[in-house]
Amino acid sequence: MKKKVLSAVLCMSMVFAMLTGCGKEAAPVAEEAQQETKQETVEKTAEEAVEKATEEAAAAGEKEHYTFGYTCMDGTNPFFVILEKTIRERVEENGDTLITTDPANDVSLQITQIEDMISQGIDAIFLNPAEAEGILPALDQLKEAGIPIINFDTEVADMPYVASYAGSDNYNAGKVCGEDLVKKCPNGGDIIVLDSPTMNSVVDRTNGFLDAIEGKGFNIVAQQDAKGNLEVSMGIAEDLLQAHGDVVAIFGGNDPTALGALAAANAAGLTDCMIYGVDGSPDIKAELASGESLIEGTGAQSPISIANTSVDIMYKMMAGEEIEDRYPVETFLITSDNVSEYGTDGWQ
Repeated sequence: MKKKVLSAVLCMSMVFAMLTGCGKEAAPVAEEAQQETKQETVEKTAEEAVEKATEEAAAAGEKEHYTFGYTCMDGTNPFFVILEKTIRERVEENGDTLITTDPANDVSLQITQIEDMISQGIDAIFLNPAEAEGILPALDQLKEAGIPIINFDTEVADMPYVASYAGSDNYNAGKVCGEDLVKKCPNGGDIIVLDSPTMNSVVDRTNGFLDAIEGKGFNIVAQQDAKGNLEVSMGIAEDLLQAHGDVVAIFGGNDPTALGALAAANAAGLTDCMIYGVDGSPDIKAELASGESLIEGTGAQSPISIANTSVDIMYKMMAGEEIEDRYPVETFLITSDNVSEYGTDGWQ
């Protein structure tokens, strides 16, 4: 751009010189001085235009636009719906592009989708694994392609692959549920645990819950993989409650699991079973606010905070700034006693 403007300036100068040169001998000295002043003004204005155009071109080139990938274990889970929406809004506000995929809890499909995003030339990726171990082949491919990873909500099995991690204190999310159960059921009793061993986040929540109730008189009559899914957990809970209809509590590794257990408990006619989940979703908060539900509490997290933290980390990394390995996001207990503080029509 600078070369083009300079060429134009030179052409203008040559034409102007020819015109003024033709009548120079006949023009008075005063007129000649005036013409020289005009020529200097033209040249100065043109030089200023060159400088301005160059500065504008440089400024336009300063902002690099990025294409980011996004993948989570289950795009239909309300937690991930609001998380993806928040990330997308932030990315698009910055003039960048977000390519979103949903493997529907199928790690093989997730690997294939990541391969496709690599072929589309993504610059970096927001990644939540369907399986902590199973996702490793995709992490190898991302590493080979030089694509950095911001891991969110659920840790991959081998953390050195990722640039940074943003997620809830999942251990505490389960622990606060266990502590609440111990307080409300001091004599202990039989309980059911619906976990998901392939999801590190749920494993951490379950460990926190079990540690909190250890030595408090509770007996785990069943512990099964509900895959973090409402329909799956409902089917499993229906079968388990036929054999263990006198359980005092059910712990679900996330809110969809707890809601599935709730549907099964209602169908079985239970009236005094306490059900706990983890997420703090609007659906669970509505149950707590009703005052008539078997849902007793949820270890709440904030998908909005996780999303914003992930985006902040991503742009720091892309700008070459130093980032931490981990960015923990607070978790806390929501029950019928404090649900009014958080509302039921959205996420906290």
